Amino acid sequence: MGLLEVKDVNKRFGGLQALGDVNLSVAENTVHAIIGPNGAGKSTLLNCLVGKLIPDTGSVMFAGQSVLGRKPFEINQMGISRVFQTPEIFGDLTVFENMMIPLFAKRDGAFRMHAFEAVTDEADLIDEAERMLAEVNMLEKRDFHAGSLSRGDKRRLEMAMCLIQRPKLLLLDEPTAGMARADTNNTIDLLKEIKSKRDITMCIIEHDMHVVFSLADRITVLAQGTPLVEDTPENIKGHPKVKEAYLGEAA
Repeated sequence: MGLLEVKDVNKRFGGLQALGDVNLSVAENTVHAIIGPNGAGKSTLLNCLVGKLIPDTGSVMFAGQSVLGRKPFEINQMGISRVFQTPEIFGDLTVFENMMIPLFAKRDGAFRMHAFEAVTDEADLIDEAERMLAEVNMLEKRDFHAGSLSRGDKRRLEMAMCLIQRPKLLLLDEPTAGMARADTNNTIDLLKEIKSKRDITMCIIEHDMHVVFSLADRITVLAQGTPLVEDTPENIKGHPKVKEAYLGEAA
């Protein structure tokens, strides 16, 4: 059984079948990519994983527990963090102030999380924030206003804000969207470094095949809300069903 198990998930919006009998198994400590043409159901599936949507039928299990019916912050407490397509940061705060937000939220009763329940000393929280910024090569920009950062650095900051919560599963929604190629390559290198240093599972939605084939251990291809094929990157390249989904005709 995988860390994340999606079984027979269906979701309709009126007359539109957004997801149809989706099954997905994400093994622990792997990078699993979900790809497909626009409208394939990728974002709908991701929203079902984080509690923004509830499937009409089916189950979503994380580490043996159902995520269905839980609020997004409860799913976050379970050990799932999400990197959004547009970086979710506070532009009027400094980089360091952004990093302190999830740390103090963890000490607050409503959003208390297991990773820092024993930490009550503010100096320890500051050390943890600075250590995480150093890990993503952002410590020298700790006093910059987050709104002034480049797209690539905003993404690094958002990843740091997620990682400081010590998630078991990191969901990345188009992590290189809107980036220049240099920032894209830097993001790939950062994710590889994070994966090498941590016991973490990643699930990535991405259109850039360079990113997908650089990072993924397994790939699931969706088309019109239904999984077409799941396989290794080597076997996905040139797969006739994949070519048909993207190009409209089989090779």
